[in-house]
Amino acid sequence: MKKVAIVTGGSGGIGRCTAAALRDAGCTVYELSRHEKAAEGVTHLSADMTDEAQVRAAVDTVLQREGRIDILVNNAGFGISGAAELTKSEDAHAQLELNLYGMDNATRAVLPAMRRQGSGRIVCMSSIAGILPIPFQLWYSVSKAAINAYVLALQNEVRPFGITVCAVMPGDIASGFTDARKKSADGDDIYAGRIERSVAVMEKDERGGMSPAYAGAYVAKMALKEHSKPLVALGTAYKGAAVLAKLLPRRFSNWIVGLIYAK
Repeated sequence: MKKVAIVTGGSGGIGRCTAAALRDAGCTVYELSRHEKAAEGVTHLSADMTDEAQVRAAVDTVLQREGRIDILVNNAGFGISGAAELTKSEDAHAQLELNLYGMDNATRAVLPAMRRQGSGRIVCMSSIAGILPIPFQLWYSVSKAAINAYVLALQNEVRPFGITVCAVMPGDIASGFTDARKKSADGDDIYAGRIERSVAVMEKDERGGMSPAYAGAYVAKMALKEHSKPLVALGTAYKGAAVLAKLLPRRFSNWIVGLIYAK
């Protein structure tokens, strides 16, 4: 029997590549997004992930057509950058609304069906910034740290129902994420040019990062597993960074991050 998978934010970047990799692995795949740019062989359903009613309607459509949902990949998200004190409240709220609460909308929509069928796999896209927060990407880092906490707590809640959960933490990826970032250089004179320098370092690293196809294949692999570690770094360098984040004193690891991104 084919597994039925839903990928949110599946119209581009990692999401599109994840959906294609799951399709190639023999899954029936639906992607949820506002833009109909699904990969061939993947069914698009229109939904704004911040709208709970739209998300539930899309999930209900999948259940009506397929009768089950085996995999949910929570991929939808975006990033903002700028100094924390000068970030508009509405921008900070929008960051959390999609990255965190949009993920929660999708998760809560699929859990009843997974619970009834006694199985399911939920993969949430986090970031290495969730364990190594990046200056001038404070709210993005907060959203990803919250996803990690969400996954760890949810795993223990749903384990008795045969449902497993994990967060994948990628680092730099050469995708449309970079161009879609909402950037603000407000106050860069006050911060002695450090905001724009920090963002320039981030964007250079991202543009030279791993391909979305590689990342998508890895995410699909994790989605097809029945069990895994709850927090999984993506890429050798970032696996090493995750280990160091555990082993080094927090003061020291945060100082290193500051040297890279806050000079």
